[in-house]
Amino acid sequence: MPEGVMKAWLESSHLSGNNSAYIEELYESYLDNAHSVSDEWREVFDSLPKVDGSSVEYRHSEIREEFKELAKQVGRQVIVSGGSDAKQVKVLQLINAFRFRGHQNANIDPLGLWQRDQVRDLQLSHHDLSDNDLNTEFNVGSFVAGQETMKLGDLHKALKNTYCGSIGAEYMHMTSTEEKRWIQQRLESIQSKAQLDTAQKEEILKGLIAADGLEKYLGAKFPGAKRFSLEGGDALVPMLKELIMRAGSHGTKEVVIGMAHRGRLNVLVNVLGKNPSVLFDEFAGKHDESLGSGDVKYHMGYSSDYVTEGGNVHLALAFNPSHLEIVNPVVMGSVRARLDRRGSSGDLVLPITIHGDSAIAGQGVVQETFNMSQARAFGVGGSVRIVVNNQVGFTTSNASDTRSGEYCTEIAKMVQAPILHVNSDDPEAVILATQIALDFRNTFKRDVVIDLVCYRRHGHNEADEPNATQPLMYQKIKKHPTPRQIYADKLAAEGSIAAAKAKELVDYYRKLLDEGQCTVEQWRPMSEHSVDWTPFIGHEWDDKYDNNISVDALKTLAEKVSSYPESHPVQSRVKKIYDDRKKMAAGERPLDWGMAETLAYAAILERGERVRITGQDSGRGTFFHRHAVLHNQDDASTYMPLQNLSDKQGPFEVHDSVLSEVSVLAFEYGYTTAEPNGLTIWEAQFGDFANCAQVVFDQFISSGEQKWGRLCGLTMLLPHGYEGQGPEHSSARLERFLQLCADHNMQVCIPSTPAQVFNMLRRQVVRPMRRPLIVMSPKSLLRHPLAVSSLEELSVGEYKNVIGEIDDINPKDVERVVFCSGKVYYELLEQRRKNEQKNVAIVRVEQLYPFPEKELAAELEQYQHVKQFVWCQEEPQNQGAWYCSQHHFRAAIPQGTYLTYAGRPASAAPAVGYMSVHVKQQKALVDDALNVE
Repeated sequence: MPEGVMKAWLESSHLSGNNSAYIEELYESYLDNAHSVSDEWREVFDSLPKVDGSSVEYRHSEIREEFKELAKQVGRQVIVSGGSDAKQVKVLQLINAFRFRGHQNANIDPLGLWQRDQVRDLQLSHHDLSDNDLNTEFNVGSFVAGQETMKLGDLHKALKNTYCGSIGAEYMHMTSTEEKRWIQQRLESIQSKAQLDTAQKEEILKGLIAADGLEKYLGAKFPGAKRFSLEGGDALVPMLKELIMRAGSHGTKEVVIGMAHRGRLNVLVNVLGKNPSVLFDEFAGKHDESLGSGDVKYHMGYSSDYVTEGGNVHLALAFNPSHLEIVNPVVMGSVRARLDRRGSSGDLVLPITIHGDSAIAGQGVVQETFNMSQARAFGVGGSVRIVVNNQVGFTTSNASDTRSGEYCTEIAKMVQAPILHVNSDDPEAVILATQIALDFRNTFKRDVVIDLVCYRRHGHNEADEPNATQPLMYQKIKKHPTPRQIYADKLAAEGSIAAAKAKELVDYYRKLLDEGQCTVEQWRPMSEHSVDWTPFIGHEWDDKYDNNISVDALKTLAEKVSSYPESHPVQSRVKKIYDDRKKMAAGERPLDWGMAETLAYAAILERGERVRITGQDSGRGTFFHRHAVLHNQDDASTYMPLQNLSDKQGPFEVHDSVLSEVSVLAFEYGYTTAEPNGLTIWEAQFGDFANCAQVVFDQFISSGEQKWGRLCGLTMLLPHGYEGQGPEHSSARLERFLQLCADHNMQVCIPSTPAQVFNMLRRQVVRPMRRPLIVMSPKSLLRHPLAVSSLEELSVGEYKNVIGEIDDINPKDVERVVFCSGKVYYELLEQRRKNEQKNVAIVRVEQLYPFPEKELAAELEQYQHVKQFVWCQEEPQNQGAWYCSQHHFRAAIPQGTYLTYAGRPASAAPAVGYMSVHVKQQKALVDDALNVE
């Protein structure tokens, strides 16, 4: 088209300004079938730039830029070109409007309380169409109707059925044309109406009967007891059963579910097959006294197998505390471990997370988990996220008090997840949404959200009185029939299932409950789906194990971990580190911290065990000491020596994580509760930042075994040490971890030498005990000239919980014994040597919990004559180990002696912000510790 003609045509077209949406629709139609658009539009599209000479597809970004430039040239006129072509464009606009905004007029609120204005874009008149056009045939473009043209009246009806029925589909925010077309195909081809036979409808009814029947039974048998009823959201039960059945038929072998309180008991009994008699005993207060503290029944997890057309599927409902959404990354971590064990990228294990409407919008960990969903370290092939949207959250009836967006699911748009809002009173629509959601996840390996819009028949718990805060809603709920009744009446009316048959199903379910029988036909006893934890149960800290390794083996490993291809040029400082490591391997230099740590990983990998490390700077190490990943300076490719030890080694992965503590730590906790073998490490960038993950430490890591019997061998490296870097770069809050220590629930270690870190990390794998390990790891000690070790010290294989005096000091001359942990030891040592003191002994306590009573007692045998004992720490007096551990030291020292404190005075902040003050304080505490009275 000549330039002048093009300009004139543009000025009389719909190209400019506000019409980009329908132009893109035209272009999509053109890509499907070039002859589906007019000759004029086809000539424009034909003239658009090709990509690398290809005539198959165009970059949409380039197309948009082209239109933007053309629009600038012709201004913002919107002038209709003649007659039928203009009407055709308007019809395509109408289709697009329903795809974009149909969900805003969908019938998704079972109570009919939502006050939603009619969307003008969905009305014919908004597009200059009228009743006079209803019998006119128009090309339907990419609308999936099975025919190229339709009468406008039929098309408009089909659009309303598809997008304004019981399913409100939000997906046009997605940028992938392929994914949008996939959803359009699934919805538009059947006008969002599920294609179900009588047997499938009966299964749905059974699910609703079970959901309703259990709640009524519990309400009658245990009136007033908390159960966080599912009533109103009953469709969750047939939804989950459909998800599991369909997943199993597509080859899934495991399903991991995470959910909070609402409906949990119902899911346990009616989906996972927990025997109802066990639940009734829990309501009656019966429990196994051999267990630890235990937990309330609506926090408990469960595992079982579920038979499907594709074979048995292993189900696991994760244990969950009252921190509503924190279970989400735990589930993802568990799924990642199972996938890694199976060598699968996502097909074999399915994560399902169930959210509350207020919680998904209000809890920040939801955003973090979405953000992790496609990251290398945390991907699980997509997840199905279900919102049990009872429209009221905790007690708030006004949505504007719980969120700022139109829907509680707005957060999902950050990862372009499709969102299917569905009316829970239409269980067939629920099943269709479920099928589409699972198939989307399996096809595109990405998250998908189902917003199950329902209601809550009772208060937040059964003792709550909801009318006090939501009078209008609960007046309506009292009159509203149950989902079971609504669906049974529908089936009876259409002749699918008679009312008498529905009554038989209700009676049969009640009979199962009365007899205490499993209510899930598909339940099967667990088979070999899960990893065997038996070797790790029933062990004590002092159980014998062989952690030795020969010096020759260490030398061989040292050579391997310090080598990389000559064709892989590295940055100059990194090269210096690796050159030094080669000297360490040759015995020409003592081993520093980075080398010893790397050798620990290598020794574990040589055993065939895996090593997984995540953290915000884990590849190189926050303090530039690890460099497990070598970056080619020419082409940015990477090489990992630890992945190239031998053909028989275990897998090694190290990932720089997303900038989060709570979700990443929760993920790694989930990983280690599903995988006892190997070494899993989470490393904080600075130990101070671990407080952002405090809920994970409090509710999972420190208490998961006591509450739920869940073993976990996760190792946490928390850089700790006072270097004058201020309040947020000094303290990992040692005192918080010691305060959480009880019942031998975890280890808290402060290694002070490279040999210690080597043996500590290997001990975590070799010793047949799986409990968390908290490490106050160093910063300045990474390069401290005294913090070095020999290969011989590494080969011993023993982590020393207590290290005694290393200098040539006669115990009989000692008048004072200083206890300490970590970096301050070297400052005490250097100052004592400078003072030439021979009457002070320094004893390092390298493990603060479980406290090494026997080892410390053995070390103090030679100091029974000493009267002065001091605990020295860098932290303020109200922090660090002093308050939590002093009773252990007092019990260890000889009778008639006393223990004093040397350290910073109590402080609200963990450290000062001025270097001069820091130096002054540090000198004072060292001098105080060494000052013999």
